Amino acid sequence: MSGITLESLIEEGVQSGKRRTRLAVALVYFSMGLAFASWASRIPDIKTALNLSDGAFGSILFALPVGQFLMMPFSGKLVTRFGSNNVLKVGLPLYTLALTSIGFVNTGWQLAVVLFLFGVTGNMCNISVNTQGVAAERLYGRPIMASFHGGWSLAGFTGALIGFLMINLKVQPVWHFVTIILVVWAIVRINYPHLVRMDADPKKHEPRRKFFMKPDSILLQLGIIGFFSMASEGAMFDWSGVYFKDVVKAPESLVILGYTSFMIMMATGRFLADFLISKIGRKLLMQICGVMISAGLFTSVIFPYLIPSTIAFMMVGLGVSSIVPTVYSTAGKHEKIPPGIALATVSSVSFLGFLMGPPLIGFIAEAFGLRYSYAVIGIFGIGITLLVARVKALQHS
Repeated sequence: MSGITLESLIEEGVQSGKRRTRLAVALVYFSMGLAFASWASRIPDIKTALNLSDGAFGSILFALPVGQFLMMPFSGKLVTRFGSNNVLKVGLPLYTLALTSIGFVNTGWQLAVVLFLFGVTGNMCNISVNTQGVAAERLYGRPIMASFHGGWSLAGFTGALIGFLMINLKVQPVWHFVTIILVVWAIVRINYPHLVRMDADPKKHEPRRKFFMKPDSILLQLGIIGFFSMASEGAMFDWSGVYFKDVVKAPESLVILGYTSFMIMMATGRFLADFLISKIGRKLLMQICGVMISAGLFTSVIFPYLIPSTIAFMMVGLGVSSIVPTVYSTAGKHEKIPPGIALATVSSVSFLGFLMGPPLIGFIAEAFGLRYSYAVIGIFGIGITLLVARVKALQHS
């Protein structure tokens, strides 16, 4: 039996370092998901405490995506100039401070201001952590991005469970959020030294770019694919409960079944996506996902009954699971544009799906009914399948 060689020890150390970096990046994704889910779990309590009407509260909630959207072009530049690990070191603590500040608000306008800041800091973290994900994937030399987004989805479940526990223990939102802040700060403190530190090159001068300019065609196409996917996600996040209540006529205890089945399968799909990409490639997987989104939404429209609609929502969850991680991974590998700028560009277009999707459903539902709204969103899945075939960056993936 051959003895241990210096080369084998070095290789073992390299592999161990890669695994530790992957874990560190995954935990940062988890931290962000935990913070956002903690806010989401206390929305009803905060609305009640501020005595806000549905219309007023809906308008205030819009401050969060506005903050995210307005920060997108600046986040990319910050990440490119200072490095994603350094932006995360500052941005993630600020993100949790904004979260905790929500617990101190006493009026609607205060909540709007804090949610705007929550969106601004959240976008800084989002671009930074996805740049880290791209760098870690490059370090590994194989697809791992989807598993990072799976960690974010897993944090959503964890945050919801913690929120459920806090609510039942009658813990005030501010103390709930302080608990989360301590957990996130501990994760950042322990894992920051293991994040990828070579994703910013101070010697590389990015060419001056106009604030408003036509985006790169590949990034624009990837952004549109992301738009279709995020609009479909928005249909699930914001309207699945209403669909099960008003269209499926599910019993009150089972109204949440559609949303839960969607979330479970979205998280599952993200943990399976990297393996599937290595077997069948990004292009084919994304085309299959587009078909699943359309098939799921159309099934729920044609067969608006409990079991068929539950299965349909599971299909949509699997469909959307791989689209955004794959789009971000592909954008981050652009040959001519730094990862932070590329991700910010794609995110800007994609995020419009979250902003425009749910209101679009509402307008169509008001005029024709919610089933017709879901039928329209179902067309987006077909759009994904057709557009993926045109993106050259996915041809040889």
